[in-house]
Amino acid sequence: MADAESKSWLRLRVEKAVAKGLTRAYSTVQVNPQKFLLQLRTAYRLPVSGYHGVYSLEVGELDQVADDLIRGGMKLAAAEGAGFGLGGLITIIPDLGILSAITMRTIQKLSLVYGFQFNTDNEIAELWIAAASAAGVDISRELLEKEVVNKFVPRVIQRIAARASAEVVEKWAGRMIPLVSSALGAGLNYWFVRAWGERAKAHFRQRYLQVRQQSREQVLDAGEPRILPAHTV
Repeated sequence: MADAESKSWLRLRVEKAVAKGLTRAYSTVQVNPQKFLLQLRTAYRLPVSGYHGVYSLEVGELDQVADDLIRGGMKLAAAEGAGFGLGGLITIIPDLGILSAITMRTIQKLSLVYGFQFNTDNEIAELWIAAASAAGVDISRELLEKEVVNKFVPRVIQRIAARASAEVVEKWAGRMIPLVSSALGAGLNYWFVRAWGERAKAHFRQRYLQVRQQSREQVLDAGEPRILPAHTV
């Protein structure tokens, strides 16, 4: 009974920490699209002048960049987890807040790699649909409400946080032991970003291929000869 109550208390704290971290990533630490575009052009040498240009590239080129970004997020999360893990259970709450922000920024970068910006309300909603997909959350019933971003995003964040908290409480139990939890914290954070990053990548990759296919079909339709109606005598 006491163990169940302890898990319930911890899960509530974890849920709040994840929600806070995701909200912070949404409102204050978003990836700057223009700066990231410069990174894609200089660090990854993608020959694009804007995000529309990624649709002229082979998906394999984008996959390589996406994999590298996921690895970078995994390493950053592991280092953060190792540091906070020294405190055992006491530091799990601030750790998860930062981990959530790292994960969300990684998802934002993956979105941009595959050509999906988040300037408009609709694009922002799509980004959070991808984040929910990465967390394994089904929000299909809320798709029709995505145009109301100020209400949609907080609701999605809460759903993601609730799902993540259940996962965290189960797997992070070993962090109750200080020092030993440092290595465990690093490994769990590493796994967390990897799992969410891979699912987000799959989401954006599929959408990228759909957009390219639709563009090709439009070009083909535009190039088909038009049959003019015969003149009547």
